[in-house]
Amino acid sequence: MWESILLTVAATAGNNIGKILQKKGTIILPPLSFKLKVIRSYASNRTWVIGFLVDIFGALLMLRALSLAPVSVIQPVSGCGLAILSIFSHFYLKEVMNAVDWVGITLAGFGTIGVGAGGEKHEVVALSIFRIPALAFVVFILFILLNGWVRICKSQRREQEMMEYDVVEEIIYGLESGILFGMSSVISKMGFLFLDQGFPKLLAPLCILISVCCSGTGFYYQTRGLKHGRAIVVSTCAAVASILTGVLAGMFALGERLPSEPKARLALLLGWLLIIVGVILLVGSTRLVRFLSCSSRQRRSNVDKNFGLRRTTSSRVREPSPSAIIQAATLNHLLSSSSKEKA
Repeated sequence: MWESILLTVAATAGNNIGKILQKKGTIILPPLSFKLKVIRSYASNRTWVIGFLVDIFGALLMLRALSLAPVSVIQPVSGCGLAILSIFSHFYLKEVMNAVDWVGITLAGFGTIGVGAGGEKHEVVALSIFRIPALAFVVFILFILLNGWVRICKSQRREQEMMEYDVVEEIIYGLESGILFGMSSVISKMGFLFLDQGFPKLLAPLCILISVCCSGTGFYYQTRGLKHGRAIVVSTCAAVASILTGVLAGMFALGERLPSEPKARLALLLGWLLIIVGVILLVGSTRLVRFLSCSSRQRRSNVDKNFGLRRTTSSRVREPSPSAIIQAATLNHLLSSSSKEKA
């Protein structure tokens, strides 16, 4: 089990670091096309080529990990890619990390340890070839509902003449991409199970091909959401939906189960929770730090205002009023005049 987890961590690190290197290499490159001149410019860029090879190597490691362990274990651990990406960006790209980032990385690390301690190998369950169309049908119906909801939101936004995306649209694009990423892992695992159970060998590459198509479509929906919406909402929904889809689809479609021992089950569930919370903190660390700093500033300003009001009121109480001074002088004059008359 630990071998598959380490392979998953290495695979997701390769995927994320490879994409960062490719993005860094494309800064001085033209948009990618099938022109021979453009392809040569990409092939001659060392940074882009290294990133592409690292990304492919990570994908191969992920396939190997899926062949060794259940999807309900592999998919949550793959969420640690954001933690590894943050560390790589900090040390290689010299990006500044805040305290929330380190908390998210720590939680994701402890979650990975919990998944490794609680995960166990399952007995191979007899699969049916008709489960692929059943999964495709469920996803198709779910996407019809989500896309219909997006169209309703767009029509309402046009009627109200709003330019910015509604938060519901951002959530839906994130959910759609995350569901496709999770289904990609499930279908890849299904291909390996078909191969182990003596099904025709053509099914394994067919499942991997379908998995690649799911991942590509997921990147399309994620890019579409990131282009018009907020990255924090889209990325968070995509990461959480990917983990939940991999876990649920692995249990219901592939026959994966929770550990039988209570301690192992608790460790696995706690590991899932820590990874999800860590991913959410990593995605929203900037906004969270900004919100906390603004709230602390508001509290300080309110305290200063209250302190200033108290000082002004106390000074007003201490200072004698002019009427009081006049009355005291008049009283002294009357007393002195009365004493003279008596004398």
